[in-house]
Amino acid sequence: MLFADEPTGNLDYATGMSIIELLREFNRDGLSIVMVTHNEEFAGISDRVVRMADGKILGTGKSSSHIDVTATVRA
Repeated sequence: MLFADEPTGNLDYATGMSIIELLREFNRDGLSIVMVTHNEEFAGISDRVVRMADGKILGTGKSSSHIDVTATVRA
């Protein structure tokens, strides 16, 4: 299992995509990957997305555009 905390955070788009492709290759080879990102596009590439705010899980889904928000965050 690989934990990647913002692996594309300070990279230009092309380099970020290279990192995402490398992670996908690792995943195809059987490695489980947990990635934290604020980049919606890169999150949407994932098989599963868990959206969080203030330490609480808001919902999960297959991609960032299909997340079932099941909890409310209080400010």
